[in-house]
Amino acid sequence: MSRIAYVNGRYCPHNGAAIHIEDRGYQFADAVYEVCGIRDGKMLDEEAHLNRLDWSLGELEIPWPMTRSALQVTMREVIRRNRVRHGMIYLQVSRGRARRAHSYSAHMNPALVITATSTPRPQNAQVLPQPVSVITQPDIRWQRVDIKTVALLPNSMARHAADNVGCREAWLINAEGKVTEGSSSNAWIVDQQNRVRTHPTNGRILNGTVRQALIRLAKQEGIEVSEIAFTPQEAYEAKEAFLTSSNALVQPINQIDGHKIGNASQNEISQQLWRAYYIENQIAP
Repeated sequence: MSRIAYVNGRYCPHNGAAIHIEDRGYQFADAVYEVCGIRDGKMLDEEAHLNRLDWSLGELEIPWPMTRSALQVTMREVIRRNRVRHGMIYLQVSRGRARRAHSYSAHMNPALVITATSTPRPQNAQVLPQPVSVITQPDIRWQRVDIKTVALLPNSMARHAADNVGCREAWLINAEGKVTEGSSSNAWIVDQQNRVRTHPTNGRILNGTVRQALIRLAKQEGIEVSEIAFTPQEAYEAKEAFLTSSNALVQPINQIDGHKIGNASQNEISQQLWRAYYIENQIAP
């Protein structure tokens, strides 16, 4: 079955989907996006994604392309038409089409694109994935990464650097020498006091939807969470390290810059949070 995309009011074959060459998302990265995981045909953290979309659009003063409820109906229709049971849905809202100029009108029609992609289902959804390795890279992004824009060139370059040395992800280091987040994920460690630590939401990271869920679930599980930034050295010395994203959910890390993290065969807190997330979302094993 050929894939189906939604573009500005039309469902069309994915291979023929297109926007105008003067769309500001293409020329100025003047657009925001969301990626929502799909398990058993259901969108994960749907409300959190839409809340963050509302935040991003509001910060850039881009109007919603349709009502929230209409967008939810459209997203479900894209999933249905592509017969996705396990995978992800991507939506992008740009400020719209206009003659190329740095300034823009306050009365533009936003452009909306939605696609859905199937991915293989894990053999055992309740078993923590195999650990991966990461490297560190300088954080050279703009100062409002809390807005989920499509301006991802620095992220892409960091991820490419990781790929070149056989690593899954790159953790970004700010001017103060602290880990902010990954190129496409949030960064976490479990320190020697068994505290789960991750960078605070102060404009220097994207407040991931899985991140939000895990902070809430950790409190329910009696796990202490400290939103305190950590250094690469603290990460090297951690008991556990892991990343979270809408795609990976919870992914343990066994090496950072070649330093082995804790006991690679024991990721007890990561495992506890992974199971709590799966149980809450009623994801079948």
